[in-house]
Amino acid sequence: DDREAARLFGLAADQGNAKSLFNLGVMRASGRGVPQNDAEAARLFSLAADQGDAYALFNLGVLCASGRGGLPQDDREAARLFGLAADQGNAKSLFNLGVMRASGRGVPQNDAEAARL
Repeated sequence: DDREAARLFGLAADQGNAKSLFNLGVMRASGRGVPQNDAEAARLFSLAADQGDAYALFNLGVLCASGRGGLPQDDREAARLFGLAADQGNAKSLFNLGVMRASGRGVPQNDAEAARL
């Protein structure tokens, strides 16, 4: 039951558990078990990202790149967040950072670095 999962993630998130903050953020972003709320998702992802959670860093980067969740659209910040998650081996962040390097979006254009990623 999604509502019960959200309730339980909320209890753990209230204690600062990074994975629960992330999971509740995903539920808020999608509206699964709780009302959809991109701003609250961004807040939860940010709290988890502050603890170094790679998946939260990635999702926060996506919100920054698109200007969702009450965040300003900021390619440079999105690339920074993707880089932090990529440093932990997050494959989606590696891909997004590679695309950004190839196009010069938010970071200097660099085909060799894009190919490496």
